[in-house]
Amino acid sequence: MFGSGNKIKLDKDLLERAKQIAEVAGYASHEEFITHVIEKELAQFEEAGDSDDDITEKLRGLGYIS
Repeated sequence: MFGSGNKIKLDKDLLERAKQIAEVAGYASHEEFITHVIEKELAQFEEAGDSDDDITEKLRGLGYIS
C-alpha cells in the first residue's frame, strides 16, 4: 500500500477532500479510502474487457490524457 515506498503526489486540496470523505465514510485512513477508489476505477476498466484503444479513448474522454 502507501507505506511500501511507492509515492503518489496529489494536489493538496484533493488530499484534504479525500481525508474528509474517508473520515465521514468510516475508512480507517485516507490511504485506505484512496486505495479503494483506485481499485474500483481499475476494476471498471478491467471488467469491460476493452481493447487498449477503447481504454485510451475512455481516459481521453475523462480528461486524463490528451
